[in-house]
Amino acid sequence: MTAHFTRISAAVLLAGVAFSVQPAFADTRTVPSNEAQVQLSFAPLVKQTAPAVVNVYAERMVQRRMSPLFSDPFFSRFFGNQMPGRSERQTSLGSGVIVTENGMVITNNHVIAGADDVRVALSDGREFPCKVLLKDDRYDLAVLKIEADEDFPTVPIGNSDTVEVGDLSLAIGNPFAVGQTVTSGIISGRARNAVNDGEFGFFLQTDAAINPGNSGGALLNMNGELVGINTAIFSSGGGSNGVGFAIPANMVKVFLDAAESGETHFQRPYVGATFGPVSSDIAEALGLKAARGAIVSAIRPGSPAEKIGLETGSVITAVNDIPVEHPDALLYRLTVAGIGNTADLTVERNGAVTHVALPLALAPEDPPRDTRVIGGASPFSGVTVENISPRVAEELRLSGISDGVVVSNVEQGTPAARIGFAKGDVIVAVNGEEVDSTQTLEAEADQEPGAWRLTINRGGRMINQIFR
Repeated sequence: MTAHFTRISAAVLLAGVAFSVQPAFADTRTVPSNEAQVQLSFAPLVKQTAPAVVNVYAERMVQRRMSPLFSDPFFSRFFGNQMPGRSERQTSLGSGVIVTENGMVITNNHVIAGADDVRVALSDGREFPCKVLLKDDRYDLAVLKIEADEDFPTVPIGNSDTVEVGDLSLAIGNPFAVGQTVTSGIISGRARNAVNDGEFGFFLQTDAAINPGNSGGALLNMNGELVGINTAIFSSGGGSNGVGFAIPANMVKVFLDAAESGETHFQRPYVGATFGPVSSDIAEALGLKAARGAIVSAIRPGSPAEKIGLETGSVITAVNDIPVEHPDALLYRLTVAGIGNTADLTVERNGAVTHVALPLALAPEDPPRDTRVIGGASPFSGVTVENISPRVAEELRLSGISDGVVVSNVEQGTPAARIGFAKGDVIVAVNGEEVDSTQTLEAEADQEPGAWRLTINRGGRMINQIFR
């Protein structure tokens, strides 16, 4: 059976438990040397941290598919309200970690994705409704706010950069909805990428047993600090094989800061360059000592990358003197360095090593997005469109597209929704006329031609359609 990466939330119908954290033990990092040390227990650490680890329940309405067979009145009477095609409520279960006294909870985005209602259950049995403050499927993180006016137990967020391979670790969560469960292991690896299908690729690896339902739970060090959010497992059958992955705590800090600042989209620093991995062949051709780092493959004109003098073929080997293993590691290091700061890049080119300072700023909104909602009787009626800038391209993930007009929302029940417009569609041309701005599209939509010829770029695929 082929092994695969699995996100570890679980679909359940029953309620569960929850937990919390305070700093605990000094960092000793010693191997047991006598019988007394072998008998040491994690129990005091678990007692301090478990109350801040909660169960996260996400409910959503789903539509069951219906076979044409069930349109027969006989089957309708026989199956009643259980007929396929009816709406039903589905509950998924994951875990979360309370990180502030006022009830901020970190969990995985895939635990609460598409949810109509989100609740958390604490270890003492109490349940609270939650509001989703910020979520991002690229990083598979979400920040919830418990809607209650009281102080909650917390787990302090540690520095995941100090974690070393071989360090002891504890994982706390609610696997298989059996209740709060603690497993132990070690940190097995760092800077793991290609773990899931998202854009984020920098994970801690642990052999502490992680299973479905552990998603969003805590990975702790021996100081009782959060060093990771358990996210995925490598498994051939859906259960733990001792290869689990967690999003590092330093990424969690940046994401939490964005939520506390009121951000509605999580945004990373804008570099304006495309990076690729350094293969052994590339390393040999460039005279590099090892096949590590991120090679610059393209640079956007006028971008920060161009302004600091980066060139295609240059290799970034470190950020702030921390080695960069691959392009995902470079993105991680720049993101956790934080908007408004400056990153020192170690660059190798033609056998020479130099350092350049990269200001970390948001992608520019040039041209202005000029958001417009198109009405009237045209095929565009019901779409919200924006001019494409580096900022908009980042928000909507328009890879390789730098100008034009993009659909940022489609109102349900409108002509645009019935035609099939989708968020992220780039409207290229209408009746042979190039659409270069939202103003141009709005003017075109006011026309009354006999037919509409549309050219749309959807994920890099050009679609041509005619509507009458």
